[in-house]
Amino acid sequence: MKRILKIAAALLFALLLLGTFWFLWQKTRPVKIVYAVVQPKIDTIRQFVVATGKVEPRDEVLIKPQISGIVSEVRKEAGQTVRKGDIIALVKVIPEMGQLNSAESRVSVAAISLDQTRREHQRTAALHEKGVVSQEEFEQSLAALAKAEEEMQNARDNLEIVQNGITSRYKEMSNTQIRSTIDGMILDVPIKVGNSVIQANTFNDGTTIATVADMGDMLFRGKIDETDVGKLRDGMPVKLTIGAMQNVELDARLEYVSPKASEENGVVMFEVKAAVAVPDSIFVRAGYSANANIMIQSREGIVTLPESTIEFEGSDTYVQVLAGPEGADPQTFERRKVGIGLSDGINIEITDGVTPDERVRGARIDNPKQ
Repeated sequence: MKRILKIAAALLFALLLLGTFWFLWQKTRPVKIVYAVVQPKIDTIRQFVVATGKVEPRDEVLIKPQISGIVSEVRKEAGQTVRKGDIIALVKVIPEMGQLNSAESRVSVAAISLDQTRREHQRTAALHEKGVVSQEEFEQSLAALAKAEEEMQNARDNLEIVQNGITSRYKEMSNTQIRSTIDGMILDVPIKVGNSVIQANTFNDGTTIATVADMGDMLFRGKIDETDVGKLRDGMPVKLTIGAMQNVELDARLEYVSPKASEENGVVMFEVKAAVAVPDSIFVRAGYSANANIMIQSREGIVTLPESTIEFEGSDTYVQVLAGPEGADPQTFERRKVGIGLSDGINIEITDGVTPDERVRGARIDNPKQ
């Protein structure tokens, strides 16, 4: 038994000794370094500046009443399309007792004056037929009667306005009918039946009945950093991506860059606006957050390489060009100075030093096949 144990221990020691020698031999072998080989290609490089913001209608119109009262009916709701002049809501006037009493008193006085003027005219007319009263006096009597009738009508209209906010003669011009002032879509109706509303006047903006906007004329409003604002100019093409709409890219055109900056969290930002071209098949809601990619430069048909293949040394740039045949072992490279141009952060333009037929050293391959 002891002999068997001695033999097993000897075999185990021999295996450990051989494993140690194998490990040390592997560690002393030179590491084989293999690089990916990249071929320059003819491509297009575009450089963009990114602005963040939101898409909204160019103009949002706040519909406000021209009379104070209580909302008696709401005929439209958010999301509906309206034409100019369509009724959105109705307002019931609550008369002020002093004004109501004064208007009723004016009607009574006008009625008394009209009755008296009418009787005087009848007497004048009878005397005119007998030739006792001249034509001039008869015409003056007619004018007085017409004035009394007009005053009576004005008093009645004033009473109707105080009571109802509307006269029977001008129903289509009633202030109690709140109408849309433009063609568009209703974005919001913040009032409900029974709410009190205040008319727009010199001292008060008035209660907003509805917000209406033309959803066919959309505008991107965003902010851009001061380091990029100097590269922008009106008319630049913009590609708009909306977070809520996957795989949708809208065309836009830059139309405004603010001449004055604003500071946000210690960062100086400038406002930009771009007119958005929205296809009929797409509905863009007001307030969608969006990113605007503003193209500031574009180069087509140029020789490009991945920017990771470029070696920067001061103001000079170099690449490692494959010196031997592709697939040779080991790989050999020649360091060569090149000229560079436009970059989009991934690819970079090569102006000279490398042709499209050559091969350039790329990233290191960590686990090459032996």
